[in-house]
Amino acid sequence: MVKKLIGRKLKSSRLKRDKTIQELAEMSRVSSNMISRIERGLTTPSVEILMKLADALGLSISYFVEEAEKGSTVIFTPAGQGEPIFFFEDKHQITSLTQGLRDPGFSVFVDTLEPGCDSGEGGMVHTGEEFAMVLEGRLEFIIEGETYQLDVGDSIGFKASLPHRWRNTGSGQTRILWIVSPPPNV
Repeated sequence: MVKKLIGRKLKSSRLKRDKTIQELAEMSRVSSNMISRIERGLTTPSVEILMKLADALGLSISYFVEEAEKGSTVIFTPAGQGEPIFFFEDKHQITSLTQGLRDPGFSVFVDTLEPGCDSGEGGMVHTGEEFAMVLEGRLEFIIEGETYQLDVGDSIGFKASLPHRWRNTGSGQTRILWIVSPPPNV
């Protein structure tokens, strides 16, 4: 059980940072063979090795062994009761609908944007995939220079490695349902 838990968490943390096993080996000074064996749940690392890996990934050693108290396998979120996780100058509020899910492969958010709120001039680029659906209002998306206008009920899915940005083009608040994989570190 512990071997598999540590292995899953190590692999998930490495992939979230878009690192190969070889890159993590160089960063941590732990052999790539050992990292591979740990990730596959074939061996339990020593405390020394776990400390090197945790340090290279910017994590605490306890992250790899904590489990039940840090998450649930089922998250029920009643309407309007998500976990607020981000606010920006009363213009942008993100609420998580999956906060507390143990070892998630995705995250779901509701994003509330005031009129004119945008993601900034530069295009965002990161790993994984994103899906957005407009619940209320209007949103302009620009992905790789192509513009998409989304109204209520419209959705868009895309590889997050494509340069992208968005802007609330409605006259009131815009609410968006986001599904992001892998989940961001929040």
